[in-house]
Amino acid sequence: MADNDPNAKSRKKDHIELAFRSQIAATDIDPRFYYEPLLSAHPEKNSWPSFNFLGKPMRLPLWVSSMTGGTDWAGTINHNLARACRDFGMGMGLGSCRSLLYSDDTLADFNVRHLMGDDAPLFANLGIAQIETLIDNKETDRILRLIDKLQADGLIIHVNPFQEWLQPEGDRFQRPPLETINHMLDLLPFPVIVKEVGQGMGKESLKALLQLPLAALDFAANGGTNFAKLELLRNDPAKYEIYSRLAQVGHSADEMVNLTNSLSAELGDALQCRQIIISGGIQDFLDGYYLTQKSNLPAIYGQASAFLRHARGSYDELAAFIQTQAEGLELARAFLTIKK
Repeated sequence: MADNDPNAKSRKKDHIELAFRSQIAATDIDPRFYYEPLLSAHPEKNSWPSFNFLGKPMRLPLWVSSMTGGTDWAGTINHNLARACRDFGMGMGLGSCRSLLYSDDTLADFNVRHLMGDDAPLFANLGIAQIETLIDNKETDRILRLIDKLQADGLIIHVNPFQEWLQPEGDRFQRPPLETINHMLDLLPFPVIVKEVGQGMGKESLKALLQLPLAALDFAANGGTNFAKLELLRNDPAKYEIYSRLAQVGHSADEMVNLTNSLSAELGDALQCRQIIISGGIQDFLDGYYLTQKSNLPAIYGQASAFLRHARGSYDELAAFIQTQAEGLELARAFLTIKK
């Protein structure tokens, strides 16, 4: 049989020249997976099986985590990400929509439903401090109008006591966030997600939230963008000296998956929240694949900064990045099983 590989000679030369640079130490091997090279063919493109999450169809287990709002970049970023959600079958949480409660001046930056289409899940986002104020002022109808004008499927409530405390212009909670969340669940006629903002949650907070009729729980674990640390960097140097170690306190996504698994088994019939968005320190598809497969509850994974790096320029750049993540997930599904 004739050799019909015209690149064989140059490829072999590359192999020789790059062999020493390709050495891997035992400490570099990812210990989370069994690699099974014999059991699957190479996956076809776009072969991740579709599934339902938050009541809507999705084609990738990827969530665009809430990030930006009210900046010069917000329109470009949100519009690029919305198009990607439509094209790749992902879901999206908007950045803080606080500015839209009293004005439509920035509505164009957040108005993305027409770009996403009706099938992709889209959630607005408000902080617990703003919701507490709306309750006190008897203005919770503003939330209903917010969801309506964004054509969103529901609301994300972000809980951020450390961020607010360390923010120079931060708010102060007058009541425990759990009390405010319970109050809103009695009032709001649409799905609600609760998330932290980069430090995650411990066992008792998770246990309380898992017993509420939430559409999902978003970890926002420690390991990604830490908004408490971000605000501390905006503060005066004396406060940084005092509070810098406090901003490092939190829980990793892996720890929170373990806690949620054990709590879901412990709670039994008392478990009401049954969907998880695993976010916080998710670097790539391998992290996402591992943690979603490890979760005993239906789970997708969220990223913020990874998307943000590619969403500020052309849409083609963002689409190329997401396509590589999708193909990585498909490869992982074909050849990797996790070590639980």
